[in-house]
Amino acid sequence: MTSPVSPSDHVSPRTALPAAQYAASRHAAWLGAAAVITDEVGRVLLVRPTYREDGSWLLPGGVVEPGEHPHITCRREITEELGLDLPPSAVLAVHSFSPHHPDLQAGTHCPGEVRFVFDAGALTPAQAKAIRLPREELSEYAFLETRDAVQRLRPVDGQIMLAAYRARLGNTATAHLADDRHILDVPALDRHDIHVRYRPLWDSPLHCGPVPERLPVQQAWAWCFIPDGRVVLVADPGPRGALPMLPGGTVESTDATPEDTLHREAAEEAQLTLADPVRLGWVLDETGEVYGGVGPNARLRLAARVTAIGPAAVDPATGRPFARLLTTPAQAAALLGWGPPGVRQAQLAAETARERWGLPNASCGAIKEIPAEGIRLS
Repeated sequence: MTSPVSPSDHVSPRTALPAAQYAASRHAAWLGAAAVITDEVGRVLLVRPTYREDGSWLLPGGVVEPGEHPHITCRREITEELGLDLPPSAVLAVHSFSPHHPDLQAGTHCPGEVRFVFDAGALTPAQAKAIRLPREELSEYAFLETRDAVQRLRPVDGQIMLAAYRARLGNTATAHLADDRHILDVPALDRHDIHVRYRPLWDSPLHCGPVPERLPVQQAWAWCFIPDGRVVLVADPGPRGALPMLPGGTVESTDATPEDTLHREAAEEAQLTLADPVRLGWVLDETGEVYGGVGPNARLRLAARVTAIGPAAVDPATGRPFARLLTTPAQAAALLGWGPPGVRQAQLAAETARERWGLPNASCGAIKEIPAEGIRLS
């Protein structure tokens, strides 16, 4: 009995090429490797090369040398460019760049490039202070919010950075792009152009006791848990992208309590029905500048159980529907840009949900979008 043979296993002698000629006929492309590195609050590290005439910036990384694997290149380039030894932990994105891409600098004879983008983690403050640049190659570096980072990158580099960064945040599979576009299904964070905004107010501690009587409560936002332990985030689309938020908002004069504010805002923004809201604590806003300079006030943080998620609807305050995302508490803290205090608050919320409602601890999984028709919860 003979084994099945693929037609490609039979090559006519007339079409067979000498080894050297066959090798020369194969497609050739440059190889590159870069890294997504952030600080503790999620700002992306960019470097400014001295050799780019347009002044654009780059992710740390460089050219794969002959015989070198991309992950080795990534680690080597981080050491050469930053003076740090950061082993990459995952491939976040792979990008295929064609030789005719409009972002290719004029006069560059490029046969095309395949670029690997790795996750090199988050730097501690001590590591960030230890960065040392090769001044003949790089003039400066900066940690930037993603909305600002894309302004300093060439458009194609900006899209690659965002896809890789969002793959890290969303715990999704490696993003595959061709000429800065996803070639497979577009993940939720990319589809809604989600960005992370660093919010230095949340360096303030979360006070777990009652709000002092002298402090008015100006905001009430909540970690809203569904039965599997994930939480709901909303994001308002805008011209510079969408910024994630916990459901909730400003306490209005018509709200008898901050909990009433939460119920109203969660229904308007995310079409959530909530039960049993519990106060986790409050953060001091010393100026109240966002409310017209009202002075010191409290921003209340709660946890609540979601009992229903309805069909998407237009938010009456903005006139447009919000994106609705399901994330783990840890992913939510990263997306909110609250840094280490946000991580601690997420842990407190998750512990409260487990102890009060018996909900599981959702610690992994990809970020998902709540469908337009809503979700039926058991």
